[in-house]
Amino acid sequence: MNAQKILSQLMKQATKHTASSSAVKKSGFDVSSLVGSGALGMLVGSKRGRSMAGKGLKYGALAGLGALAWKAWQAHQSSGDTASTEREGQPLEQLSETEQERRSRVILKAMIAAARADGHIDAEERAALTEQIDALGADDELHAWVEQQMSAPLDADALAQDVDSPQAAREVYLASVAIVDEQNAMERAWLDQLRTALSLDEAVCQTLEREARAD
Repeated sequence: MNAQKILSQLMKQATKHTASSSAVKKSGFDVSSLVGSGALGMLVGSKRGRSMAGKGLKYGALAGLGALAWKAWQAHQSSGDTASTEREGQPLEQLSETEQERRSRVILKAMIAAARADGHIDAEERAALTEQIDALGADDELHAWVEQQMSAPLDADALAQDVDSPQAAREVYLASVAIVDEQNAMERAWLDQLRTALSLDEAVCQTLEREARAD
């Protein structure tokens, strides 16, 4: 299943929008409108008329996922703790191809769950997501897997069982932060459930959220 390819494309898409943000801000043009018909937009969804900007997409957080998650952890560590570093696991970008595929699947699963956290992905939006990931090169297995994720009960504990290291947990949380609108009570509640399920330190999560908002 080519989950890694899809996540890579989404991260590249986010990188392009992040790189253009300074020019966008100067012109006053809303960068969120640029992804309205893209796969990343479909994952986030313009739920029942809400704009992409209202949904709270954080481009920079997704573009620098592994590095930002690692940076957030380092900010709370004592210098020179080599053993602790080895226990943390590697950032997404440093993994082997096989390991990247496995973690990408978990991160995509987290993104879909975050997009569903407000309870408003309907049949039309699901069809649009299928069409968009197909355009990015999804195979039949990935299509079936995405459909399964769109129908599965939201379960933070089950999601956490797929996470194999503290670094992976931080990446999953950061990818979720990149999707949700923290002002939405249901989506904020999902982030809190996810933090608990992933056994993440609250201070690290606060740093991850600040990093996400900084783009």
